[in-house]
Amino acid sequence: MLRYWLLILIAVAVTVPAVAARLGGTAVSLEPGPAVAVFGAAILGGAFLLTWAGEVAELDISQGMALAFLALVAVLPEYAVDLYFASKAAAHPEYTAYAAANMTGGNRLLIGLAWPLIVVLYWLRSRHGELQLPTHRAVELVFLSLATFYSFLIPLKGTISLLDTGVLVALFVAYMWRIARAEAAEPDLVGPAVALATLRPAMRRAAVVALFLFSAVVILASAEPFAEALIHLGRAHGIDEFLLVQWLAPLASEAPEVVIACILTFKGDAQAGFGAVVSSKVNQWTLLVGTLPLAYSIALGHAGALHLDSRQVEEILLTSAQSLFGIAVLCNLRLSLFEALTLFLLFGAQLFFPSTEVRYAFVLIYIALAAALLVRNRNDFVGLFRAGLHGSQE
Repeated sequence: MLRYWLLILIAVAVTVPAVAARLGGTAVSLEPGPAVAVFGAAILGGAFLLTWAGEVAELDISQGMALAFLALVAVLPEYAVDLYFASKAAAHPEYTAYAAANMTGGNRLLIGLAWPLIVVLYWLRSRHGELQLPTHRAVELVFLSLATFYSFLIPLKGTISLLDTGVLVALFVAYMWRIARAEAAEPDLVGPAVALATLRPAMRRAAVVALFLFSAVVILASAEPFAEALIHLGRAHGIDEFLLVQWLAPLASEAPEVVIACILTFKGDAQAGFGAVVSSKVNQWTLLVGTLPLAYSIALGHAGALHLDSRQVEEILLTSAQSLFGIAVLCNLRLSLFEALTLFLLFGAQLFFPSTEVRYAFVLIYIALAAALLVRNRNDFVGLFRAGLHGSQE
């Protein structure tokens, strides 16, 4: 148990340099490299603290509130950075590219890296070449499907607008309502969350509130200097800032959820581990994307839309196509090692082919593979929607 408390102290400790820099007004004087390290570490530490506090909170609040709370906890580290980019775009339109980069990078990392990782770890532990998901995971996949189908309209429109906010946030609310109706289950705590859970109820609740407030403040305070440092780091070293924002920023915000999912898998609960990263994808593809135009409009002072250039359209279309393929391979509530490796290889290959023509070829590959799987498994897909919407798989 002592090691769990030590991990909490380490997570708090890595936020201290960022807090000191912000309170002392020295954040702007840091060089881009050290600033990325200092504020990226703070976001990472805060994200771990948020995740542990969110898990323990399930012991003390109703299921519906716990689900909403955990969804917000899951999206906050990613949202803090994207919120800054979207708000900044009101005065500096070029920041729209960074908002799109951060959002697409986070979403693609989950399906292309986190999903396969869980299946590979499951295979290494059990030597079973296929992970079977419980029926109740159909809920996440149904709402992920609806959000994905809608997401193809965004590149066609060329904007992320308040219309998208209305649709995607409504899907998120409906998703929360649907899973709140499911049978409650005792949370499966891992790591430092176990240590927090051993505290007396009053002390535990106070610790959870304190950790949540502290980590939320740290993440929100670190988002701006971290985001700006990434951009300046790219410019200083001749690295594409879009790519830095797309892949480095989400790694910090996604790491805690993925680490906990991996721990659950090693403990023998791969279903819960995989369910966590699927749920994270739903949260990001609905709540995160849907709130970007809202943040932009608030900063603008009136209703507005984020206008996408050709590169941003390409990235969102590629993200939508990958999501469609992910749904297609999971529509039978099973993910084999071969399918997981296919997800990873298609994702990894994109990193080495930045040209527009090749990336649109990947879009066509994803859509063609998804269409073939959905036609072949159409009965499973219908059953998935029946189970997800009505709790039946007849």
